[in-house]
Amino acid sequence: MPDGSRLEKDDIVELLRSNDLLGVGTAADAVRQRLHPEDIVTYIIDRNINYTNVCVSGCQFCAFSRSEGAEDAYVLSHEELGAKIEEALALGATQVLLQGGLHPSLPLSFYVDMLRFIKTYPIHIHGFSPPEIVHIARIAGLSVPECLERLREAGLDTIPGGGAEILSDRVRQRISPHKCTKAEWLDVMRTAHTMGMRTTATMMFGHVETPEDIAEHLLAVRDLQDETGGFTAFIPWTFQPENTELGRTAAGSAGIPACKPGSAGFQPADGVVTALQARMPALPAAGGFSYLRVLAISRLALDNIDNIQASWVTQGGKLAQVALRFGANDMGSTMIEENVVAAAGVTYRLPEEEIVRLIRTAGFEPQQRDTYYSVISRKC
Repeated sequence: MPDGSRLEKDDIVELLRSNDLLGVGTAADAVRQRLHPEDIVTYIIDRNINYTNVCVSGCQFCAFSRSEGAEDAYVLSHEELGAKIEEALALGATQVLLQGGLHPSLPLSFYVDMLRFIKTYPIHIHGFSPPEIVHIARIAGLSVPECLERLREAGLDTIPGGGAEILSDRVRQRISPHKCTKAEWLDVMRTAHTMGMRTTATMMFGHVETPEDIAEHLLAVRDLQDETGGFTAFIPWTFQPENTELGRTAAGSAGIPACKPGSAGFQPADGVVTALQARMPALPAAGGFSYLRVLAISRLALDNIDNIQASWVTQGGKLAQVALRFGANDMGSTMIEENVVAAAGVTYRLPEEEIVRLIRTAGFEPQQRDTYYSVISRKC
């Protein structure tokens, strides 16, 4: 909070249920100004490289993954990786964000060889979310610390905060039951921090979670940051429902009445339920009000994380620009390539020039940064 007091679970839940968007936003902006009084907003030039779309996780919110053997399943070759990295470097990239599905057949040697190949280029590897690391460790028969050490020796520099979704096992059992648990996600990050590796943390909201679940997530991240200090940034973003199983099933279940007037306890027959669900539109994506409220509350709750990132990838440039007055101090990546969110029907694209313009016209000084939030160049 601006006065230095710490939000607790009941405070967070109360704010999430409040409609005082401007009040919450003003408080979050005051915290941003205290942490970043120079009014600088940063961004990074990088490329998302999804090395495979084969995944056994079966997450209901994902439109990107494919089964092994599917016609459009792929694993990138070193030649394909090299072409992507060379293009990124030519555009000024300092980082690749390396993520893929939980492939059932790739051995540890695949990941080690991939990292070593990428490191033949002068680029930072921000790669492998906690679910990937847990999966790779299981395939290799290693502990998480052993697996992380092998990956780090091969060239892994930092770890992105993907796969967090909502850090509540109740929610994870509903939307991603085959992915790592809350405790496993936190353990990967704790282990990485202990090894001296920096990471980010994310949160995907706007689906089946409750305010209490969001509060649980924020407090879990804050508690681990109190313990290790290893998170560089927090990135909240909204679930994109198009082309996803969760978008269809959540909308269908939400749209079917529990009973008919005058017939207490009536439930539609299974066939009626199926027919009604088939006609239901996809669960709508969370709107700008919800996004800005959660972003601002994240800034207020995470008093020990320096940087909050705006998600133009899911919200578009104009709302991301507004987010800079709701607690965010970073515009994230230029994302030369992005496939996962795009598979859910969202195709916002912002070149570096437009990111710089948005930052400047919002009243801030744009600066390009590296993965550790150190300034590379000023765009005055």
